[in-house]
Amino acid sequence: MPCLLSAAASAEPGVFRTLYTKADFPLTADPRSEVWAAAPSVTTSQDRYGKPVPGAETTIRSRWTGRHLYFLFVSRYETLHLKPNPSKEETWGLWDYDVVEVFIGHDFEKIHLYKEFEVSPQNEWVDLDVDKSRGEGKSVDWKWNSGFESRTRIDESSRTWICEMRIPWTSIDVRTPRAGNELRLNLYRIEGAPPNRKFIAWQPVHAQSYHTPERFGRLRLE
Repeated sequence: MPCLLSAAASAEPGVFRTLYTKADFPLTADPRSEVWAAAPSVTTSQDRYGKPVPGAETTIRSRWTGRHLYFLFVSRYETLHLKPNPSKEETWGLWDYDVVEVFIGHDFEKIHLYKEFEVSPQNEWVDLDVDKSRGEGKSVDWKWNSGFESRTRIDESSRTWICEMRIPWTSIDVRTPRAGNELRLNLYRIEGAPPNRKFIAWQPVHAQSYHTPERFGRLRLE
């Protein structure tokens, strides 16, 4: 099966669980840390259409506090396609290189509204405010600033790279975070250089574009 749930994770299709923790914690990009060891995981190695992608296993975990939502990606790779001369500033076009991506929105009626967060293995980043109703060429506002943070690490010995994200709730939801809340969510990854790029998705979108919100799953706070 291309998408597997750990024993601690929910078997409910299309639902990604995030577990509460009392205090915010430093970003270490260490999947062995206590806070991440207790979190349920989802492992996926399927493409945009739900077909297996060999050598691209990606395991994702999530935690939340009263202030932030966290994600941890552990991505196996065959090759890394990295941007030359990486910048510490927000990087437009980051999706042309290796990245992990979080697409998330709180409104289940206006599904064309959501936020996008991308991070590369070199810890380059971009955050985007998406409103597909604005029309082609205007749907993405990259001047929007979420205040999210990230940390990455490349482990060449195991051919994996790790990304940890910390996203302020105030940038993605109008509600006070509490157990039982749900948001719309999809999780993605891109690996490799053209013409052999790999496009990995938690929930298959059955389209060329990751921007297919009608195919998103759900994030549930527990």
